[in-house]
Amino acid sequence: MTESVKTSLIGLPVVRRERLASQSAVPRPPVTLRAGLLPWIPFWLALGIGGWFLLRDEPGRKFYAALVLIGGMSLLLSLAAPRLAETGRIGWPWADRLRLVGLALCLITLGAGLAGGRAHMVAAPVLGFRYYGPVEGRVIGIDRSSSDRIRLLLDRVRLHKVPPTRTPERVRVSLHDYETLPVPGQQVMLTAHLAPPAGPTEPGAFDFRRLAWFERLGAVGYARTPVLTVAPPAGDGLLSMHRLRMNLAESMRQKIGGQAGAVAAALMTGDRSGIAEQTNQIMRDSNLYHIISISGLHMSMLAGFVYAGLRLVGTAIQGATGLRPGPLHKLAAAGALTAAGVYLWLSGGGVATERSFVMVAVMLLAIIADRRAVSLRTVAVAATIVLVVKPEALTDPGFQMSFAATVALILVHEPWLKVSPHLTWWTRPILMLVVSSLVASLATAPIAAAHFGRMTQYGLLANMLVVPVVGVLVMPGGAMAALLAPIGLAQPALWLMGVGTSWMLMIAQWIADLRGAVMLIPAAPNSVLPVMAIGAVLVTLGPMGGYHRAALFSRRLAGAVLMVGAIILWLTDRRPDILISAQGDAVAIMTPAGRVPSKPTGGSFAVRNWLEADGNPADQVQAAAHQLWRGEASNRVAKLTQSANPLLIRHLTKSSAEQNSGTFCQNQEIVVITGRLSDGKTSKEGCLIVDTDYLRIHGATAIYLHQNRLEIISTETSPQKRFWSSSSS
Repeated sequence: MTESVKTSLIGLPVVRRERLASQSAVPRPPVTLRAGLLPWIPFWLALGIGGWFLLRDEPGRKFYAALVLIGGMSLLLSLAAPRLAETGRIGWPWADRLRLVGLALCLITLGAGLAGGRAHMVAAPVLGFRYYGPVEGRVIGIDRSSSDRIRLLLDRVRLHKVPPTRTPERVRVSLHDYETLPVPGQQVMLTAHLAPPAGPTEPGAFDFRRLAWFERLGAVGYARTPVLTVAPPAGDGLLSMHRLRMNLAESMRQKIGGQAGAVAAALMTGDRSGIAEQTNQIMRDSNLYHIISISGLHMSMLAGFVYAGLRLVGTAIQGATGLRPGPLHKLAAAGALTAAGVYLWLSGGGVATERSFVMVAVMLLAIIADRRAVSLRTVAVAATIVLVVKPEALTDPGFQMSFAATVALILVHEPWLKVSPHLTWWTRPILMLVVSSLVASLATAPIAAAHFGRMTQYGLLANMLVVPVVGVLVMPGGAMAALLAPIGLAQPALWLMGVGTSWMLMIAQWIADLRGAVMLIPAAPNSVLPVMAIGAVLVTLGPMGGYHRAALFSRRLAGAVLMVGAIILWLTDRRPDILISAQGDAVAIMTPAGRVPSKPTGGSFAVRNWLEADGNPADQVQAAAHQLWRGEASNRVAKLTQSANPLLIRHLTKSSAEQNSGTFCQNQEIVVITGRLSDGKTSKEGCLIVDTDYLRIHGATAIYLHQNRLEIISTETSPQKRFWSSSSS
């Protein structure tokens, strides 16, 4: 027997014992690998997860049985390929290819299975009707809505005359009137209007129902009555810590004061309930909103500050005492990891914060294990952990943007190390800030534009002026405040934080007020972002095995073609000619002057989203001022002549429809009614009737005008639907 050491596809040494007498064994040629397979693992998982989310119908048992079968066979293929090559049945190049294909298919099916398993695991009742009456529940969260109203998140919900099997596990209620806010853990009662989570405002738009499903949020609504206390806060351990966190946030807001204190509290505790919507808006318009959300930036700043501080303290102790306590960098990394864990608890442990902690923790553990902390492998490990634990994170813009920025910064890290020694000491930090901000902005800009339909023109300048201040004043000030608070000396550190957050708000306001600070762009089709992401991965990641340069070049060329194709698809996409809201209270028509809604009021949420998706900065009143619709408010009429046959669009209220039910629907006419047609007719020859019955089945509707036909697309195109859509239909 003899031993041979080979390198596996993920770069790990594998020792095999081979018989000298075996003449049929074929030795494997040496293979030089760089990053190996590890960076590809989250990519293959993401393909499976993304594919599961793209399914039109909710998959059943046969689908998951097929996943198990395909995944098992793929795993066997991956394990059998090297053995076939060792016996000489196939060559080693083919063995590597088969092993890669098998592993990729196995991980893709695993990703789809993880997504499906997670969707079943979080399943909870969703309110199937509109409800008005008493609502009782325990407060587990307090935040602020986009309309600047305080919202309560309740669990242990009880609704009047609604059986427990149909009662949502969680509901979220906006407060129109309140004097004092309840505290987490407190049992409250209020009279509220509740409804199922709303679907997309148009086909292909963001579906809030999916997000609500994974958050177990079964109903949303509002209350105009006071919040009554039913029972004081219980002694639950997690909610007790949550109350402590909220108390810390309130203390920071009071001691720092104003919106600067609210931002400081959000940065340290994750509680954004004190931030006014106007502040949120200027932060968005200046491309600084990511700083308010606790992300990898804050976690890495805090961990970096603690790591550097502990190393300096350790070096000072060594110099003063001559003691050698051990590898300082490992001890400092352990201390920084502890500080990051405390920050995770202090910030409330949201999805974005958990993701950031995983990324930072993997890098710090790499230091402790004597591995490279800044590498694609560490990012791949963090991404894999997040995708396995919460597969739905793949659809979150925060996940996409944070990992895109991190990968981009890692790719420029090595070139920077080669260039930085040739720079003067004072230009090095300035240029590093410019390069890192530029690279991160370029990596995240397409994702932000695809999700939010907006690009900030001066975001790079804003980040260059603010990020250093956050790193030098705000995050260190927060860490020092936490250390000094037990002895009552936190005020100087909080003052330091206030200076930093005040500077941030001043810069944000200045940037947001600049002419052309924000450019709205049309919404991207749903296929753009996945195609662009796949292309970017094919371009950036290294070889998986013994590649020839030509094969690597071909793969990267294919990735570049996909990225260019995604941009072309985006630029050539056509917006719908007619949009109808899911309630029938809003209809809008695309014209050369922009989209024109039928009324200046009504259906404002849907109309606002339509205009933003068009890249139109006008509000509903401005858009409705264009001369297209005529008639009184209860009977609005517009005539379109783009197609071969002129088309009449009529938007009626229910009362007007009842009065004119015999005459309103003629040939080449579309009639939208905010109610149910009294005579029960749903269509006539040459006429499309869109009433409550139609919209309950089809949802929000988009219509494209072609030369001789209408193309009608609705949000509910599948009869079986998905968990989140079928539960609220």
